[in-house]
Amino acid sequence: MDTTEIFLNRLASAEDVYTSIASAIECEILDSKNALEAYLNEVTEASYKIYISSEKNNNSPADEALECFIRAAEGNSNIKVDTVEDEFLNLVDDNDRITKQSYPRSYVHRKGLLHPTVHIWFIRRRDMGINVLLQKRAHEKDICPDCYDVSAAGHVTQGGEFRHTALREIHEELGIEIPQNKLEFIGIRHNTHDEGNIHDSELVAVYIYRGDIHKADLTLQESEVSEVCWAEIDEIICLMKHGRINCCVSPDEFKMIKKALY
Repeated sequence: MDTTEIFLNRLASAEDVYTSIASAIECEILDSKNALEAYLNEVTEASYKIYISSEKNNNSPADEALECFIRAAEGNSNIKVDTVEDEFLNLVDDNDRITKQSYPRSYVHRKGLLHPTVHIWFIRRRDMGINVLLQKRAHEKDICPDCYDVSAAGHVTQGGEFRHTALREIHEELGIEIPQNKLEFIGIRHNTHDEGNIHDSELVAVYIYRGDIHKADLTLQESEVSEVCWAEIDEIICLMKHGRINCCVSPDEFKMIKKALY
């Protein structure tokens, strides 16, 4: 028996929720809770994997629809319902614009759908060049565990925007707050990474923060970051070229930072 995937967005209107369900289950007319219940009462056997967005939204049509599926499974042992709460991400169109269309993060990564993210680099100038703060990704990360990476980074969740996301990720991953006007936007780039069943395709807004941050002042988010260190850009590129550092940053992004500073 095939499993039908259904995406329930807690931020969506009732019309959009039931239209999405109707498309997934291939039902022409499905516009309300009553219509969904009537449909499920006629189902003899089915398997559903239901993704629901992680926002908290009282009395959302998405939760109402989910309850319909759960009740149907409780009343019919031949109906299977697997529920997954996940962060939903907006997709990016061919013109690099964030759209209103959103899907669960796990689905976006599985399908290789283009979505928005942010990279924030902490930098400091030294006589010998430009130093950047690298974070080492936690061992538990599903993408590039134990690799050196951007100072802070993260997904733009649905309805979000780049700069606010950047400030949030700095606070969450490094435990500090910086003024919004101290973040310098230096450009947009595309980033792709394939690892197992994950096909990550990102539109990345890149920011820099100029400041000599001391590691002792940081509170690392253990689930995301295992350690941080300062390193000189050209030295990192050289180590990467000779396979002497496990770093998941593209050399083109380091060149992007240098271009913005010189």
